[in-house]
Amino acid sequence: MPTFVTMNNRELFFKHVAQTSPSPLALEIVKAEGIHLFDIGGKRYIDLVGGISVCNTGHRHPKVLEAIKEQADKYLHVLVYGELIQSPQVQYAKLLTDNLPSSLNSVYFTNSGAEAVEGAMKLAKRVTNRTQVIAFKQSYHGSTQGALSIIGDEYWRNAFRPLLPDILHLDYDSFESLKYITGKTACVVAETVQAERGVFAPTGEWMKALSKKCRAMGTLLVLDEIQTGFGRTGVLWGFEPYEVVPDILLLGKALGGGMPLGAFIADRIRMGQLTENPILGHITTFGGHPVCCSSGMASMKVLLEENWIALVKSKEKLFRQLLVHPKIKAVRSSGLLIAVEFESFEVNKKVIDTCIANGVLTDWFLFAPNCMRIAPPLIISEGEINIACEIILKALI
Repeated sequence: MPTFVTMNNRELFFKHVAQTSPSPLALEIVKAEGIHLFDIGGKRYIDLVGGISVCNTGHRHPKVLEAIKEQADKYLHVLVYGELIQSPQVQYAKLLTDNLPSSLNSVYFTNSGAEAVEGAMKLAKRVTNRTQVIAFKQSYHGSTQGALSIIGDEYWRNAFRPLLPDILHLDYDSFESLKYITGKTACVVAETVQAERGVFAPTGEWMKALSKKCRAMGTLLVLDEIQTGFGRTGVLWGFEPYEVVPDILLLGKALGGGMPLGAFIADRIRMGQLTENPILGHITTFGGHPVCCSSGMASMKVLLEENWIALVKSKEKLFRQLLVHPKIKAVRSSGLLIAVEFESFEVNKKVIDTCIANGVLTDWFLFAPNCMRIAPPLIISEGEINIACEIILKALI
């Protein structure tokens, strides 16, 4: 007879779940509701991370749960993406394109933002018949090999070389960099706000100049809205204030309303070049899963029908008013995507650990480890902001 050894979830986590870092937070979360997480001991945390800009309408919004349950009662996976007409995919694509510029009218659903990046690079190469891809230093686009090739930091790329060839990394928000966009460039991939750098937004003049140079060179402009989409910056799409329209838009994170979902969106004629020569030029088994699309569509409808996006800027202002302290070197923000800068990672980590101990979940940025990440669900109230900031400031004593 086999012998079974009883182990708790924490032990099993470290024994059987592949680890992404030597020191994960390792909080055992058993419930999430609104802006709060609850651990196995019943402790409540104000969630200032929002699943890394995923839970814009909060955890387990009632309308999202209703949509998930309703679709689960009908069908789950039925066939590889793109072969059958599935109402959740069709209706969500319609909702998205109804709220985008007219040239962004064809949606390819994926499982994640990184997969959306992969699809967009393939589409750009196919449309332009070019191979060069330009991205920017200190930009983050995902960890799959194609997305990793354009990530803007050699620390993460180096261990996995060789990666894709013909990749050029330029300085973000630099007019001098634009001269490197030529007739050999298939696409330029840019975040509308560099999140993992610690929240750096470009000037409107530069973004317009980038768009103009891409058009002049026949180069596709790919804008990465994976972290900034769905109201995070105070408007539905982060590119809106720049008055530019991308050739390809990348979405993920909040797109699924808490479920895994990504997408790249382009003009239907361009997107059609993935359908032949070769047939099935881009394919996914689970992309656009009907339950995920139902969840995402319900979450987006909440954002469109309620007042959460309109309140983002006032909540951003409140965070900035409250987060003043000699140990805070700077606060950078784009709506409710906020970086609180300290003098070092060590200081930041100590503050983060103290905040978690006192019931506020926060984290740091990949390319700015000395900066605390604040990206809560957009539904966070002013009272909850006051409580969270009080806990952060007490951690600085």
